[in-house]
Amino acid sequence: MRNVLYRASAAARHTVLLPPRQTRTFPTTGQLLVEGGDARIALDPYSGANRYGCTPFPDPGMAAYGSTTASAISDPAFRAADRLRDRLAGTPGGARAALYVRELERMRLELAQLSGAPGAEIIFAASGTDIHLIAASLVRTIHPVPPLVIMIDGTETGAGVPAAVTCRHFSSRSARGDSVAEGGPVGPDAALPVATVAIRRADGSPLPSQDIDAAVEKHAMQALARGRRVLLVLNDLSKTGMLVPSPACMAALRTAMPDRIDVLVDACQFRIAASTVRAYLEQGFMVALTGSKFLGGPSFSGALLIPQSAADRFRQQSLGRAMSAYSARAEWPRNWQGAELLDQVANPGLLLRWEAALAELRALRAVPETEIRAFLRIFATAIAGRLADDPLFRAVPVPDIDRRPLTGTDGWDSIPTIFPFLLRCSGVRAGTAFLGPEETQAVYRLIRTRLTDRPDLHLSRAEEKAAGLRCQLGQPVVCGSDGATPLSALRLSVGARQIIAATREGRAAREIVDEALTVLDKTAWLVRAGLFRDLPRVGDPQPARHGEPAPAKCAAARSGESGSTQLRTASAATMVHRAFGQR
Repeated sequence: MRNVLYRASAAARHTVLLPPRQTRTFPTTGQLLVEGGDARIALDPYSGANRYGCTPFPDPGMAAYGSTTASAISDPAFRAADRLRDRLAGTPGGARAALYVRELERMRLELAQLSGAPGAEIIFAASGTDIHLIAASLVRTIHPVPPLVIMIDGTETGAGVPAAVTCRHFSSRSARGDSVAEGGPVGPDAALPVATVAIRRADGSPLPSQDIDAAVEKHAMQALARGRRVLLVLNDLSKTGMLVPSPACMAALRTAMPDRIDVLVDACQFRIAASTVRAYLEQGFMVALTGSKFLGGPSFSGALLIPQSAADRFRQQSLGRAMSAYSARAEWPRNWQGAELLDQVANPGLLLRWEAALAELRALRAVPETEIRAFLRIFATAIAGRLADDPLFRAVPVPDIDRRPLTGTDGWDSIPTIFPFLLRCSGVRAGTAFLGPEETQAVYRLIRTRLTDRPDLHLSRAEEKAAGLRCQLGQPVVCGSDGATPLSALRLSVGARQIIAATREGRAAREIVDEALTVLDKTAWLVRAGLFRDLPRVGDPQPARHGEPAPAKCAAARSGESGSTQLRTASAATMVHRAFGQR
């Protein structure tokens, strides 16, 4: 590919991707992959990574088990995005806008087919958070009285979801690059009212499913009695891997009041089989997906699947101009007249990110379900055993994922793929306390760093293996408290990339399991050695090998770019506008 050059180091499984000098007419693939999103997608000017620790280039030297938060793009996915970038760049300027629309239509059809939803309408958006805003905006258009949103505790969802699902700005910058008032309402109407439901006790243990369902039902009945509509949000799965509220509860409420209750399934983790997606749509539920977590695509790719029964109600409703800050006309199905007020602009970054995600989804769907189940059972058993055996870990309890009332069978998506755990103190505090949120955050950051070049650590041979591995875990999530001390859990997760590698790309399942166990070894070593207290001296974790320039610096040196990430982003955005004839 002329758009990408590789330089391999002597170390195994470590590659730095170097984009060549950018053309004056069209951005590189790496630039496009970080275009068309809000502030969360911006790259740190030194590390070349976004706030989730992911770069827009493959990073095969990273042991990536943090797909609950975000995923690093794989080499096959990057090449798929790169080929699409070349098609766009090779198309005459006047025809690029039409090609953009055609490519989105192609992706819409393929995503529906691969997701088990061939009859669903699909709306694309920059992120799962944007999708929540779009879904809530659709529901509010069909009745003059604003609906009540009922959702789980915000600590178990995306950080911006509580604002987005109540039609409020969740960042100071929208996906279209507009400056907005964070926390303020989107459009002239007031934000939607919301009722939240706890899913864990104060000590972090999960509440019984029947108690969660009863709380949801109580809020819903009270709202209906006051003449309101209701938007129920079902999390499949939450940040710690819980399926809540139960699909059976959601289905019963909607069956009782089909004209007054809508259900949005937050499946942005995408840890669900095609049969589960199909079952949700058959219940009349909307389903929110992203390609950037379990699936392994780059950060910022959302999609809303809407069953025909709901689409028939929403299609004619006008969204208003305020939604243009978050969405464009081509991202909606062609027959949605209510989207006609949206701008006719392109977001090639979104297009490339979904192309990468679809490459992974295509590969995953090619793996027989029996092989997926077999690998996930081996992985889950090994990780659960490691967490139970080490006194520095305490696994956060997660109820079994029971999908049988919805699908009638146990698919691969009933096997746990998210493993949250707390870190216990060592030394004089051993066995009596857990690390606090700031200490856990320090471990989370340090684990991405290679630490074998510290002579003061006096590493043993066994410790060198763990210290030398750059790792990725899911961001810490608040999970109850230990007395007055808040508890913060890290999350190890397995994703589609590991499944594909173990079943189709020649990596043995044992090799992948051993790598994940080494990630836990490094985590325990960091706690035992107390290195998280030394973070300012160790420095912020960087994705590049010690002594090598970080990817962002390499890219700048190769392309002739200089200045801050913000300046480079502005330059790429300008090229996009010119390339697609946008103003």
